[in-house]
Amino acid sequence: MTVIDVESGFVPVGVPPKKASALRRLARLDSVRYVATAGFEGRACVFELPGESAPIVLESDSGRAMSLAPGDFFLGTPGHRESTRWVVGCVPAGGLLPGSNYWVLSESGVVGELIGESPLEKGHLARVKYLGAVVNDDGLVLNLEQFAAKISDKPVNFGAPIFLVLGTSAEVGKTTAVLTILRALRRKGYRAITAFKATGTSSLTEILKYQDYGAANVFDCVDFGLPTTYPSGRAGIDIIFDRALDTVLSIASDAVLVECGGDILGANVPVFLECLKRRRTEVKVILAAADALGALGGKGVLEKLGLSVNLITGPCTDTPTLQQRTQALCGVPALNMARGGGEDIFDES
Repeated sequence: MTVIDVESGFVPVGVPPKKASALRRLARLDSVRYVATAGFEGRACVFELPGESAPIVLESDSGRAMSLAPGDFFLGTPGHRESTRWVVGCVPAGGLLPGSNYWVLSESGVVGELIGESPLEKGHLARVKYLGAVVNDDGLVLNLEQFAAKISDKPVNFGAPIFLVLGTSAEVGKTTAVLTILRALRRKGYRAITAFKATGTSSLTEILKYQDYGAANVFDCVDFGLPTTYPSGRAGIDIIFDRALDTVLSIASDAVLVECGGDILGANVPVFLECLKRRRTEVKVILAAADALGALGGKGVLEKLGLSVNLITGPCTDTPTLQQRTQALCGVPALNMARGGGEDIFDES
């Protein structure tokens, strides 16, 4: 694959540009042409890691850890991120400007202006130069929406039971809970299971784990035209969520697992929950929390949003003392899934 700057002519790069996972649905290109135009959210764009930079690691479009060496070109997309644990950044109002430097905001290849970051180490965070937006043979700029999952004109809701996993913050065991529930459902005899990471930042590695643990169909926001579901309060996000739910619930499934990335209040999770409740009144809710007080607060927030918690998990159950305290405070069963608990939760149902 060769990068061509349509304004400056042919530019041989020696090594094909590497493609980050946020662009995994982008069709294979025998050559890459780009135009020096503003980079907006979801556009396929060409970036260069400057020669003086240290190497970084991104998630490739196959899901593997992909190293970028100084001087490498790669394909990513402008986007927003509002992580409570990692990085906060955005796409400026006028888009990314060709020739300017921006920051890699996520392992999946989301790039934008850096607003702030936590002190935690991040293998993806680096300044990169924006070169331009990728175009096809007709000169049309490529973007995620063009490769999104097809939406049925007359979606059918098959009525599969829904298991909804939410957390009080990032890194509190939401994905662990999803994988445990997948194992439990498979043990119960469920075969056609659909898993959907509905909010937050796209992660191919994460949804591939869903597949590894038995999900027949997996989706995240990239499948519906967005690299992330940030910023909070964005206009029109309910339309995206409605389309995603129409697709996910139209698949004949024995069960549907939904994980909301981030925390309950960010990534437009409240908007997603409203969209979900319009379709289903009966949802099994699993809350992951770091401690007992967080679990109690999360339970209260969800009650205000019209949802009742059925099970609590996460670090708030790591020791017998914490587990008992969490269960007593919240009045909800609490179970530690990180130690393998929960695989038999449906055996008597």
